[in-house]
Amino acid sequence: MSTVDNAELQERLRTTRLVAILRGTDVDATVAAARTLLQVGVLTLEIALTLQDAEEAIAQIVQDAPATALVGAGTVLDEADVERAVSAGAQFMVTPTLSASVRYAVSQGIGVLAGVYTPTEIQRGHDLGSAAVKLFPASALGSGFLRAVRDPFPQARIIPVGGVRVDTVAEYLAAGAFGIGVGGPLVGDATAPGGDLEALAVRASAFVQACAMDDPRLP
Repeated sequence: MSTVDNAELQERLRTTRLVAILRGTDVDATVAAARTLLQVGVLTLEIALTLQDAEEAIAQIVQDAPATALVGAGTVLDEADVERAVSAGAQFMVTPTLSASVRYAVSQGIGVLAGVYTPTEIQRGHDLGSAAVKLFPASALGSGFLRAVRDPFPQARIIPVGGVRVDTVAEYLAAGAFGIGVGGPLVGDATAPGGDLEALAVRASAFVQACAMDDPRLP
């Protein structure tokens, strides 16, 4: 698999809506969790570089992923992180802030989701050329913030991340979310040794169904 640019990343996210965030503690468990998610139909994955030997996990996941999948790297902080993630096979980047990695990924034609929290950062993230911005932690702000901030930024592509539960997906989509990013509420213990993959599959199916509901988002 090769990297995707911002236009392709946007198009794929319009279809899938759901980004699964795997912040693992074990390579084998993270790979197993990713495979489970892909089998259930969660086709956009973010593998956090905080995992020791994250490059190995990314390489294994990419090797087995279907052509319809997108496998990205998360917690990408600088140019070196971008380079090692791409070398491992990551197709897009996710950053926790508006770090140097955002501008660098854009300059290399690599799709990026930039981390933001304030209206100023939302505008800055789009000005830098991000495919979309990752609003984190969304649970501290709520869907009301998203709805309100889209009044002055109606074309903003905002993906709430952090504390989004399956029962709150609909309200974020109705508030104008471009997609949904989910870590713990979806992944649970699945990225740790002995994690429950059957429970992961059940949660994943529920999130896929929730994200497939019709919503009033702008294209």
